Amino acid sequence: MGRSAPLLDALPVPVLVVAGDQRVQLANRAARELLARDPAGRPLVTVVRHPAVLDAVEAVLAGGASRHARQIPRFGPAEGAFDVHVAPAGAEADGRPGAIILTVEEVSAREVAARIRRDFVANVSHELRTPLTSLLGFIDTLRGPAQDDPAARARFLDTMRDEAERMRRLVEDLMSLSRVEENERRRPDARVSVAEVVTAAIAALDPLAAERNARLERPDVDGGLAVAGDHDQLVQVVINLLENAIKYGGRGAVVRIAVSALPHEPALRGPAVRIEVADDGPGIDPVHLPRLTERFYRVDTHRSRALGGTGLGLAIVKHIVGRHRGRFRIDSAPGQGTRAIVDLPAWEVGAQGHGKPPPRALS
Repeated sequence: MGRSAPLLDALPVPVLVVAGDQRVQLANRAARELLARDPAGRPLVTVVRHPAVLDAVEAVLAGGASRHARQIPRFGPAEGAFDVHVAPAGAEADGRPGAIILTVEEVSAREVAARIRRDFVANVSHELRTPLTSLLGFIDTLRGPAQDDPAARARFLDTMRDEAERMRRLVEDLMSLSRVEENERRRPDARVSVAEVVTAAIAALDPLAAERNARLERPDVDGGLAVAGDHDQLVQVVINLLENAIKYGGRGAVVRIAVSALPHEPALRGPAVRIEVADDGPGIDPVHLPRLTERFYRVDTHRSRALGGTGLGLAIVKHIVGRHRGRFRIDSAPGQGTRAIVDLPAWEVGAQGHGKPPPRALS
């Protein structure tokens, strides 16, 4: 085994070699780090106590084929989720293996990803099922009792349009989120005028502001302020933040937009442009703030749906800002309104007056 030790140490996964008497003969570097000690010479049962692993070891030592012990919640002192592969090594005169090799794979991250996918599918299914159920109910009513009632028919058709519009918004937001995630690792590097982004977003939200009797305080943005980015995505960021402020600020809300240049933002390691959207609405309990950018998370589910929210707007903002290597945070407290803050690396101007994107070191 002495000559094998360097080879096993080179493997990135934990490996234990166990003799026929079920004592650990050798543990590679990854296994020693996982177990926080060198288990060589110790009985396996004192190192790994999970019955599924011990049963697999006994079965292989008795001459059986390779075995798997899956989803082990603990391996030695380490907690998480582990898959353990037990395989025979060498052979004795009676055909039984002279030793066995345990290979350990941590699958915690994979399990988290699988759970996120399951939750996402469940949430999407729920969000679509509700309006679909309403549509089917109204269709049945229109084909029956309301067939000859013009007033009821008009009322139901309006409601059906609202439900269909809700599904359309959900599908559009899902597609938008998918596009952002697809390109999240590709940092955009085109020069984008912040003034143009803010102007486009305000123009898109003017009708909603008028409908909600909200007042948009328009900023006086320096026309020279620019960032390296994707124009359409940045417009979507500001639109989503403004839409939230208008809808959840309450009727007659005052929504303020501010744009400022930061000579040096430590988190971005350089100059930045800050975009703030604030409202004077009821505010949000701080307990909710860490989860606001989660998909489908809502502080008030009923109110959000009534206002046409999909539960994806802030998740989209988070991913777009992340793609631009920026920072996004929300400050709020009950009775104090809400302030959404986006910091983006500024487009820098070199000594010769030529523009250049922020350094790639921020990636």
